Amino acid sequence: MLLRQVIGNVFRRLRRERGITLRELAELAQVSVPYLSEIERGRKEPSSEILAAICRALDLELTDLLTEVQFDLATAVRSTLPIRLQTAAIRVEESASQRIASSPRAYSGSAQAFCLVA
Repeated sequence: MLLRQVIGNVFRRLRRERGITLRELAELAQVSVPYLSEIERGRKEPSSEILAAICRALDLELTDLLTEVQFDLATAVRSTLPIRLQTAAIRVEESASQRIASSPRAYSGSAQAFCLVA
């Protein structure tokens, strides 16, 4: 996932949470509607000046934007990490029968026991 996509997703989510239309935000930030739309869709990489203008229009500190972006990036990375089990090192071994003393008389257990050894 590209940084510009995460930034766009955060801007879109925050705009919608505030109940602001794309056109209203574009007017407040003094950017064109098509350009803002491209930013929200992650197709354009906004300059720092544009980021600052959109943040001001959303009444958002740049540090808060970056915190949101960091959280979304961390979440996206965790969800795409492959989980790999190494099964080549696991083997099944049969344990030997053992004599179990539970009373004055000893008896031999007849059940087989298996264990996984990693």
